[in-house]
Amino acid sequence: MKKALKFAVMAVFVAAAAPALAQPAPDIAFDHAADFLSLPAYGEVAGVATNAAGHVFVYARTGTPYATLGHERTFYHYGSRLFQFDQTGKFVKEIGGGTYALNYASAVRVDPSGNIWAVDAGSNMIMKFAPDGSFLQVFGRKPETIPVRPGPGVIARAIDPPGMAPGGGGGGGIPGGAGFPGQSFERPADVAFDASGNAYVADGFGGINNRVSKFNKDGNFVKSWGRTGSAPGQFNELRGIATDAAGNVYVADAGNRRIQVFDGEGNFKSEFSGVGKPMAICISGGPTQYLYSSNSNSPEDLDYGEIYKVKLNGQVVGKFGRAGKIPGEFSVVNALDCRTEKNLFVAEVGNWRATKVTLKP
Repeated sequence: MKKALKFAVMAVFVAAAAPALAQPAPDIAFDHAADFLSLPAYGEVAGVATNAAGHVFVYARTGTPYATLGHERTFYHYGSRLFQFDQTGKFVKEIGGGTYALNYASAVRVDPSGNIWAVDAGSNMIMKFAPDGSFLQVFGRKPETIPVRPGPGVIARAIDPPGMAPGGGGGGGIPGGAGFPGQSFERPADVAFDASGNAYVADGFGGINNRVSKFNKDGNFVKSWGRTGSAPGQFNELRGIATDAAGNVYVADAGNRRIQVFDGEGNFKSEFSGVGKPMAICISGGPTQYLYSSNSNSPEDLDYGEIYKVKLNGQVVGKFGRAGKIPGEFSVVNALDCRTEKNLFVAEVGNWRATKVTLKP
C-alpha cells in the first residue's frame, strides 16, 4: 500500500513538473486577407488594433538605422512608425512620426474612448494619442544609461540604483523613483483597459520587472503586482494582457506557458494552460466573450504557429492557422485584435504584415 502510494505521489509530481502542452483542438475554418491594408514600406509588424469605426492602426519596426556613438563602440538603432488605415484598408496617415518614444514597437491598442496607445519596448515608454492622432500623455521614461534600444544582438536594460537588487521596488522590478512611482517600465509588452478607464500594463518581458502596473483614467499610477517566478501571481516573461467585460485581467505568462486571471485589484483568481506558449492575446466583444491566444512560433518553436479560441474559463474551443510564410500561415504573431468574435487582425513580426482573418461558422 505504501509503495503504491509512493508511486502515485511521484506520478502527480511528474505531471505537475511537465511543461504545459497545447491541447488537441478542432480546426476552425477561416478566410484570410494578407493584403487587406495598402501598406507603405515598413518592416516587422509588432502591433495591430482597431477602433469602433473600423479603422486599423499598425505599429511596425521600420528598420531605419541611425547611429549613436558610445564610449567604446557605435550602436545602431532602429526606429518604429505608427500608421492608420480606414475601414477599407486605405492608408490614412502616420501618427507621431519621429517621436522620441517610438523606438522599438511592442504593441498598439485603442481604449474605449478611441485613444491610441503605442507601447514601446525600446524606449520603455507608452505614448497616448487622441483619436485624431494628437499627443496626449506619456508613461515611463528612457533609462538614463542608454539613449535608445540597441539593434539586434545587443541587450539593453536599465541599471538598478546602488543598493537596489534586481526585482526590488514596488511590486518587484525597477523602482519608479521620486516623482515616477511605478512608471519605470522594463520592456513593456502590452496594455489593456477596463470599463472604468483604468489601464493595465504588461511590464517586463526582459526578465526584470515581471509585473502588471495599473493606472487610473487620469494616468496616475495606482498599484502593481507580480514578480519573477512560477507560483500563482508570479510571472516569467509577460507577453500580452487583456480584460473582459467583468473587469478581470488576463495575462499571457509566456515563460510559464499559461494564462493567469486576476481581478482589477490584482487578486489571483485562476490560471489555465493547454494553449502552448501564449504570446499575444485578445478578448472579443459581444454578449459571449472569447479569448484568442497565439502559440509561440519563435525560433525555438518553429513547428507551432496556431491561434487558439478559448472560453473565458480556459476551455479550448478550436484553433486555426499554422507556422509558415504563405497567406493562411503565421510567422511570429506578436499581437491580436478581436473586436468581434469572428473578425480578427493578426500582427506578424516574421512575415512583415497585418493579416485580416474572418472565422467561418
